[in-house]
Amino acid sequence: MKILFVGKKYDKYAEKASEYLMQTFPESVVFFVSREDKIPEKIFNWRGDYIFSYLSPWIIPKKILESAKSHCINWHPGPPEYPGIGCTNFAIYNKENRFGITCHHMLEKVDTGSIIEVREFPVLDTDSVYSITQKCYSNIICSFYDIIDLIRAGKKIPKSDLSWTKKPYTRKELNNLSRIDSSMSIEESERRIKATTYDKPWAFVEVNGRRYVLENNKDE
Repeated sequence: MKILFVGKKYDKYAEKASEYLMQTFPESVVFFVSREDKIPEKIFNWRGDYIFSYLSPWIIPKKILESAKSHCINWHPGPPEYPGIGCTNFAIYNKENRFGITCHHMLEKVDTGSIIEVREFPVLDTDSVYSITQKCYSNIICSFYDIIDLIRAGKKIPKSDLSWTKKPYTRKELNNLSRIDSSMSIEESERRIKATTYDKPWAFVEVNGRRYVLENNKDE
């Protein structure tokens, strides 16, 4: 079994996933990448059975996807209602009480392939972008292990009756969520700050063409 694994660089979950993959299918090829990295020629020349995208920041080109004889699978840190970028941010902003992850087949266009499975979990009032993201990562690696075990057992990849419900969120929409201006109420401003804070706030204001980024969202 030949599997191409493309994972997020410096991510502990991606590293654990690749270790399990190599233990199970030693002929697999593993790449850890960042958004700034260029796709190496080795990946374009790869031929095999499966391609796995594990939190990879790359949009894998159609030419590479066509190199897999069986399936190309991605694990998305959001449910079908939240395709694209910034899904946890928009979930916090929308005050969702449930969230989840989506395991799906990859197509050339991001987050549009048929869904394999969805795993959901509750969202608490005390949850943040960071805590929801960690819950997503925990569910993703469990889903990954299960898919590997199915392949090893020679079983079929499952099919879900669920489907994506909207177009993927874009970088432009996420950047707009980070924007705060004087016309917004205090409640709206705080809602946006909470929705765009991970290890630090991304929220910003613009005055006379200059951008000012919030450094601390706590009252002093």
